[in-house]
Amino acid sequence: MPFYEREDEILRLLNDGEASTNEELAKKLFISKQTLRRDLEKLEKKGLIIRTHGGAMPIKHPADRHIPFFLREHEQSDAKNIIAKKALEFIHEGDTIMLDGATSAYAIVPYLTSFSDLTVITSSAKACFLLGNMNIKTICTGGHMLSKSLSYVGDDAIRTIENYNADAAFFSCRGLTEDGLLSDPSIEENLVRRAMMAQSEKKIFLCDSSKIGQKYLHNLCNISDIDEVICEIPLPPISGMK
Repeated sequence: MPFYEREDEILRLLNDGEASTNEELAKKLFISKQTLRRDLEKLEKKGLIIRTHGGAMPIKHPADRHIPFFLREHEQSDAKNIIAKKALEFIHEGDTIMLDGATSAYAIVPYLTSFSDLTVITSSAKACFLLGNMNIKTICTGGHMLSKSLSYVGDDAIRTIENYNADAAFFSCRGLTEDGLLSDPSIEENLVRRAMMAQSEKKIFLCDSSKIGQKYLHNLCNISDIDEVICEIPLPPISGMK
């Protein structure tokens, strides 16, 4: 297993509380303690963990900090898979769809194998790679890549999006308040989402239940601007929801 894969797994084990000592980590990863020590040194230099005597612990970031993609990918993973399966109800053969750089949108990608005629426009570098391997027609927005989200943003990305029309845009963000406000820490990613929404017939918000009641730095839109909200559980009353 290469380091980048071990890195994801170490962080997952630490964040899930499945391991905290070097002995536990090495055993679960099937690696030597020497290899683990080198891995932990690299993660500590990146500011992702704190090494302790005989173990390690994750650094807990404030809620409005940007969380790396490979950590967010494991957040609410069961919920995101349920949401992804529900999203398929809004995708049809011959459609052009847009996916933003959120992990909730990325969760849809593996389920697209059932379609033979589909075009996907996405700002997610990771989604582009997977879609290419699946032989699905893919248009990458390009632009400036944000390293923590592996998504493309900026004027170049927005100009690409504005050149196309889509049947549906699937996107997410970090917060949904009870009065219907959608928000996210990343202004740049929200601007890309707005461009996708403007170019799509349907605007579909992928909202796992952990986002409900949360508010972040930058406002994306109001829930009244959205055509569909997909959640893994029944939503509580939200002001302005259609």
